[in-house]
Amino acid sequence: MTTTQQPGAGSALGRFLRARREEITPADVGLTAGPGIRRTPGLRREELATLAGVSIDYYTRLERGKETRPSPQVVDALARALKLDEAEHEHLRDLAASAARRSTDAPKAPSRTLPPGIAQILERLRPNPAYVMSRNMDVLAANPGGLRLLPGIDEWPAAKRNVARYMFLHPDATTFFADWENQVRGCVANLRALAGTEPDAPDLQALVGELSVKSPAFAKLWDRYEVRPHTTGRKSYHHPLIGDITLGYQGFDLAGGNGVRMIVYYAEPGTGQEDALALLDMASPVEDASAVDVQQ
Repeated sequence: MTTTQQPGAGSALGRFLRARREEITPADVGLTAGPGIRRTPGLRREELATLAGVSIDYYTRLERGKETRPSPQVVDALARALKLDEAEHEHLRDLAASAARRSTDAPKAPSRTLPPGIAQILERLRPNPAYVMSRNMDVLAANPGGLRLLPGIDEWPAAKRNVARYMFLHPDATTFFADWENQVRGCVANLRALAGTEPDAPDLQALVGELSVKSPAFAKLWDRYEVRPHTTGRKSYHHPLIGDITLGYQGFDLAGGNGVRMIVYYAEPGTGQEDALALLDMASPVEDASAVDVQQ
């Protein structure tokens, strides 16, 4: 089973370094492939160590989880050598900081209680679909359109409503999302970003463990170590209630919300897609749209 931490498999920092090293070819960094058969894809350890200006022994210890306190200068040098983008570079910093911590306290899952006013805000956003999502993508609260945007999720118990679980385990998800493969890559990359800051978080470990066992597609993507947080963009759906539709979306962090975010979808004014959202909002009533307590 794939989880955020695997006994005997090195640290999360080491596994990320290896995954990124295997994605870079000598040609990508201006090197000529040396003689002999290359047993692994991508750069060899000694090639990356040379590019980053560290000893081969030190880099090998980093990748194997034997060394857990790389300096910021080493982290930055590795990021440059691996040609990491800004999000991946920040993820590497998070992994290095996490590896250096020594805590005897077991991490606790954050509270699922939302700040006051969320229910009223969700209501005022209608007919725009909107929901509140925890850091590990649990749907904590939603307005009617927000819950109906993922058809069938309202039939799940409130505590099991999770966007990642829906995308990988709902039987209709692969056809419902017009670009399912791209959507699930972004979904996993968001969870990977969380794993960089809190690899031992029990809520994240439970979700990753479940999806790794039940979805080979998730397990494969999880092992790619991609990091691509998304806060805005567009999504296309083949929706059973309103047909084919493409919506823009924006994500907003809630103050004091432990990584909780509000996601709001929108259509261009005066279009048929805006009319479709009104139809989605007025469809048959959905059951309990809230999965958490809301402070009053």
